[in-house]
Amino acid sequence: MKTIALIGKPNVGKSSLFNRLVGQRIAITSDISGTTRDIKKVEFEIDDKKALLVDTGGLDESNEMFEAVKAKSIKSAQNADIVLFLVDGKMLPNDKDKKIFYEILKLGKDTALIINKIDNDKMNEIVWEYQSFGAKDIFPISVSHNRGITPLLSWLYKRLPNEKELKITQDTDMALEDFLQESEKGIEDKLENDSNDIKVAIVGRVNVGKSSLLNSLLGEERAVVSSIAGTTIDPVDEVLPYKDKFITFVDTAGIRKRGKIEGIERYALNRTQKMLENADIALIVLDASEEFKELDERIASLVDKFSLGSIIILNKWDKARDEYKKVVEDVKYRFKFLGYTPIITVSALSKKRVHKINDMILRVYENYSRRIPTGKLNELIKFANSKHHLPSDMGKIVKIYFATQFDIRPPKIALVMNRPKSLHFSYKRYLVNTIREHFDFEGSPILIYPRKRGEKDEEQYDE
Repeated sequence: MKTIALIGKPNVGKSSLFNRLVGQRIAITSDISGTTRDIKKVEFEIDDKKALLVDTGGLDESNEMFEAVKAKSIKSAQNADIVLFLVDGKMLPNDKDKKIFYEILKLGKDTALIINKIDNDKMNEIVWEYQSFGAKDIFPISVSHNRGITPLLSWLYKRLPNEKELKITQDTDMALEDFLQESEKGIEDKLENDSNDIKVAIVGRVNVGKSSLLNSLLGEERAVVSSIAGTTIDPVDEVLPYKDKFITFVDTAGIRKRGKIEGIERYALNRTQKMLENADIALIVLDASEEFKELDERIASLVDKFSLGSIIILNKWDKARDEYKKVVEDVKYRFKFLGYTPIITVSALSKKRVHKINDMILRVYENYSRRIPTGKLNELIKFANSKHHLPSDMGKIVKIYFATQFDIRPPKIALVMNRPKSLHFSYKRYLVNTIREHFDFEGSPILIYPRKRGEKDEEQYDE
């Protein structure tokens, strides 16, 4: 087991870093210079590799006691395999620090210069001042703000013994291979059995023009249209052959506020949700002639809940309440969770621009059915991780071993990880955005499931 020694002058944050790496408060910390005097040692883990971490006293020569503390600290550096030399990033480098650092370098240990208290990006300028130390490995960090700890952990991890190096065992290799083969077979079966039938649900609150839109799409008066809110009760199914596909439109019942749902309409609402469960794509119809309602957002959230492909239809555009830019900004603000969804402005009654909807349905369906080859997906995840490292979990490294897309409609991606529950939702969102930058998934959600090695059932994924 290798030993890692924390070395530096008093009050640079050695004990705070010690506690951060160990994941618990062991060393006493304070603003009083020289708080740590005795050597503290504790065994800790970086992922599945173990090391002995040593917290030393401050390098101070102000009196006889501190000279003894310094001597013990230097001896700890001599006995260590890895040395982390800490300096205070709020102070400019000085010759005494340089001299001690050069002495440690002469020991021939793996040595890193740790510049602590770099609490924000503006303070990065001082890092350049410390380039004069000539250190090969420099880590600007802030222990108190947990900044820069993950790159340091990665650096340490690479220098720990290889006999317990994190790797996928032969059994795990087989498990991943089986999982990958099953995933590919499942996707291929889904594509082979494809009937070219696209199920499209038309949703929206009452009287936004859903039935008029269906009639315009079909080119005939199929759905009953009236100014009476709630005319449509039963979902109306109509099949439209278009290019090489068959688009099955379902005009669902308009949804009212919960307090206004009465009698047969309650049954209609349940039917609507059932239709959404079986749909591929939802046309979310909004009334562009008036302000959007909270109910519009709730209805759109159902589309998000069922992970459908989606297109936002701004109907009654000939009576639009404002200019295009402002209305679209309002849509993007209110429906942030559907930020990937295309927007089309139409007038169902005059049929203006309605013809654009069918082509958009085909495009969204293609994206909804898209599969990223495993090799390309892993390259992209690796690229994303190199730009922004995964945040650590209480000092423990969080690592993605492997990624594979195991389903389509919607696209589902499994991330095989050491700590799946530690994948923060913000990092998941970052990965999704990175995937969207490189592949066309307009109109389609992308679902990411962190999982442990050996898990196969979707129910085990931590969504």
